[in-house]
Amino acid sequence: MTRSSDAPVHIVPYDPTWPALFEVERESLGHLLAPWLTGPIAHVGSTAVPGMPAKPVIDVMVGVGSLEESRQAVRVLQDVGYQYAPYYRTDVMHWLCKPSFAFRTHHLHLVPYRSPLWQERLAFRDCLRSDGAVARAYAELKHRLARVHQFDREAYTEAKGPFINEILKTVLHHGGPSTE
Repeated sequence: MTRSSDAPVHIVPYDPTWPALFEVERESLGHLLAPWLTGPIAHVGSTAVPGMPAKPVIDVMVGVGSLEESRQAVRVLQDVGYQYAPYYRTDVMHWLCKPSFAFRTHHLHLVPYRSPLWQERLAFRDCLRSDGAVARAYAELKHRLARVHQFDREAYTEAKGPFINEILKTVLHHGGPSTE
């Protein structure tokens, strides 16, 4: 679902401060979400890959027991400035962003710990961290798709899907992902 208030897709060079920005958020979320945590709080997405160009948005994945159990966490997160997207992939996660849909600094994914989505996100991140050729190909794809889908974030994300799925087939077939 694309909204005219969504921020455009803008890819920037890697920023070495991204890991520190994640750590600040992880610390804050660890206390706030303690009642729902069943797994770690992980830095995922392109900002978690040293050298990878990315949208300048820190992706945070939180391991929760279940989507139903963590539903109450959404209200707590809204109270500290996160915006909830109740229409986005609600079958596999609760997705939020801050400070707004039009200007995003953080994406927050409440994902059942060790679920297929949890494992896939970590496996893809770890592959990008360890395989320079895959990372370069992904960076080139992101730049190309950002030009084509600059004003349609959903189309940009969907267009990356075949590349990600192909990498995941290889990675998940040849070795298990990190559980972090």
